[in-house]
Amino acid sequence: MTVAVSPDGLPALVLNADYRPLSYYPLSLWSWQDAIKAVFLDRVNIVAEYEHAVSSPTFSMRLPSVVSLKAYVKPSRHPAFTRFNVFLRDRFQCQYCGTPEDLTFDHVIPRHRGGATTWENVVAACSPCNLRKGGMMPAHAKMWPLQTPYQPTVHDLHNNGRLFPPNHLHESWMDYLYWDVELEP
Repeated sequence: MTVAVSPDGLPALVLNADYRPLSYYPLSLWSWQDAIKAVFLDRVNIVAEYEHAVSSPTFSMRLPSVVSLKAYVKPSRHPAFTRFNVFLRDRFQCQYCGTPEDLTFDHVIPRHRGGATTWENVVAACSPCNLRKGGMMPAHAKMWPLQTPYQPTVHDLHNNGRLFPPNHLHESWMDYLYWDVELEP
């Protein structure tokens, strides 16, 4: 139920039952309406609240800013093979020149040479590098990926997602995001 929500919409950060975000990229957020619905259905605990409240004629409630699921959702070990997840694994940079501009993906071993469309053979590449490499093998093109392509775990993608925080992070979320980074003295 992760949705694109503007900060003005007072979204709620959704944590798993172990108080880790369900997802870092995209950040697991629910609209305030979905968060309140989950509260009334007794599916979440309210961890933190905004100052803003909503009211009906007989009831008033401050909007949740952080909620945790009551039932633990086991994360998938291996994420789906998607263009976005390839870019996230490769940190949104061309694996040949390092630029973040004009990304597409490239088969390291070209398909016409038997290369498969798999985690282990596809990398993020900018259009100029992709055109320059064309259908050649890396040795013939003298172009090798900066990192060997691999099938990432969800943990790998979460770690990379932390490098690209959303434009808005509410202060009530900070204790639950990046919880495993070293604290400054």
